[in-house]
Amino acid sequence: MSEVAEFRSDVSAWIAENCPQGAKGPGQLANGSTKIELEPDVALCLERCAEKGFTAPTWPTEFGGGGLSPELAKVFYEEMGKANARTPLTGMGMTMIGPTLLEYGTQAQKERHMPKIIRGELQWCQGYSEPNAGSDLAALNTRAEDQGDHYLLNGQKIWTSGAYTADWMFALVRTDFDAPKHDGISFVLLPMDQPGVTVKPIRLISGTSPFCETFLDNAVAAKDDLVGDLNRGWTVGKRLLQFERSGIGGLTGGARPSEPGTSLPDIAKKYVGEENGKISDPAIREQVTTLNMNRASFRLTAQRANAENKSGTPGAATSIFKLYGAALQQDGAELKRELMGFQGLGAEGEGFSDMELTSVEEWLHTKATTIYGGSNEIQANIIAKRVLGLPE
Repeated sequence: MSEVAEFRSDVSAWIAENCPQGAKGPGQLANGSTKIELEPDVALCLERCAEKGFTAPTWPTEFGGGGLSPELAKVFYEEMGKANARTPLTGMGMTMIGPTLLEYGTQAQKERHMPKIIRGELQWCQGYSEPNAGSDLAALNTRAEDQGDHYLLNGQKIWTSGAYTADWMFALVRTDFDAPKHDGISFVLLPMDQPGVTVKPIRLISGTSPFCETFLDNAVAAKDDLVGDLNRGWTVGKRLLQFERSGIGGLTGGARPSEPGTSLPDIAKKYVGEENGKISDPAIREQVTTLNMNRASFRLTAQRANAENKSGTPGAATSIFKLYGAALQQDGAELKRELMGFQGLGAEGEGFSDMELTSVEEWLHTKATTIYGGSNEIQANIIAKRVLGLPE
């Protein structure tokens, strides 16, 4: 038996024994927040996966990761999908700051933060965008003043996803106001539970929202939590954005299983009609088939890009996946809503099922996918300049 086949057999048996029913199918996902109580089965699955390093299968074992090759990690995620088990741990710790610390953090920073990230003991949020610094992020004005062993932070961040339940923030701050705007920025980590941090949630059209305003009034970031060199945080910040876009674009492993009966063909048959086991309307059938083919092509292309990326870390080409992946999410949510007809327009009320209400909320939420993490217009510019090398 080959190494891959043996591992597949072993991990399949392990999942069957250690992933309880309450951690399968749609439902709660662990993101590490100490402010969110996990359901018992979700907490148990997280604990057991963390013990095996399966929350971060490819990360170094010295910090608690699994130390697996990308090939074996892919097998793990495939077997989790077959078992209808949810990704054991999600959030910015896993997809953004964790990979960034592995690349740019000091040994002391890795030893302090990585084990907690891997065990799901902290939720992280991103302090990047500001009211006057969104697409032009380098125009940020949040100030960090040197106070010897720490920095005092003053300013405002906006669209801070998950800030209300986050334990820590990674942030870009200005440490030199006389330098060119890209050169005077530093990358720092700071705890959210301190007197100088105020968080205000932002309500969106989809109802609830993870987005928040975050106000920093003499907030403290320790010097030991400066990541990378002083005034060179732009380099670190850009690298983290590559990891973020990899996650949004679908390049990272793991998936949240969908409930049986909620695929596009199932929904089309239910709301449009079924004839001889097929969607009755040929035009609708073509739409559903085209979208599913695009999804399959996207997944295969992402797998090829990961296999070709021998360094194991994403490069500039990840912007292509972010741009197309975000649009693909929108297309899927839009088509699902259209298939449901008037039942796909309900925000509340007894006349709508839970699936219908969830689909509407999803449809509204996906309107933001082509904006956050860098708008599609920004992604197109990045692709033109840095991937294709086109002239100004």
